[in-house]
Amino acid sequence: MRHLLLGAAVVLLAGCASHSLIPRDQAKAISERERSLAGHADAIQAAIRQSGQAGGLAFLDDGDTRLVVLPGDTPAEAWARHSAAPGGASVPAVVTFVYRADVPAAPETVSVRVLEEHQALRASQAALQAEAREAERRTAERLRETQRELAEALAVAKQEADRALAAASADTQRALRAVADDLTAARAFILQTAQLGWLTHDLAVENARGMQRIEAASQSLAATSARLAAATQQLSEGLPRQLKELAERIEAIRTKMSEMK
Repeated sequence: MRHLLLGAAVVLLAGCASHSLIPRDQAKAISERERSLAGHADAIQAAIRQSGQAGGLAFLDDGDTRLVVLPGDTPAEAWARHSAAPGGASVPAVVTFVYRADVPAAPETVSVRVLEEHQALRASQAALQAEAREAERRTAERLRETQRELAEALAVAKQEADRALAAASADTQRALRAVADDLTAARAFILQTAQLGWLTHDLAVENARGMQRIEAASQSLAATSARLAAATQQLSEGLPRQLKELAERIEAIRTKMSEMK
């Protein structure tokens, strides 16, 4: 079966060699190389089976024509392992990927240039992935730093807010106490004003009564003054006559006393 697969590959390559796109010399070289590989079918399958891979790139070293098998599940994977290994064989321009005997797939002819381009692409992708991982790592680190800074800023803001709230609460308490004191003072002032109003009312009533008493006393004094004026006038009118009569009596007494001597 293995020999039939390699023989089929040789026939396929020979058919391709007749295509106008492949130079005759190159097609002949490929056909001869594949015929040479067909004689190493058992060794190729043994190497693939020992590696545990699905297949391997098989070719004859261009320098010493020794058989070289590069195991791998795909041609690209096998070539990547070859590129990563130190040293290396002299690889022809075209190689064959042979599948393990139990894998129902025909051998594939692969261009080394395509493998190198694919390897370069994979390396570029790996570099891009590495850069993406590094960027993601830096982004995650920056995000953690930003979160930490945000947490610190929030903690500081909370502390400042707590202090401001405590200060505002203290100011509010002082303002409430001041308002309570003002209300107490206002109540005391209103009470004093009411008391003063009551006292003023009492004083007004007492003043009214005093004025009434003064008016009555004034009227009584006026009446007394009138009576005194009338008495004074009567006294004034009768006093000269009384004085004359008194003088006459004194003179009569004086005359009698003279006669008695």
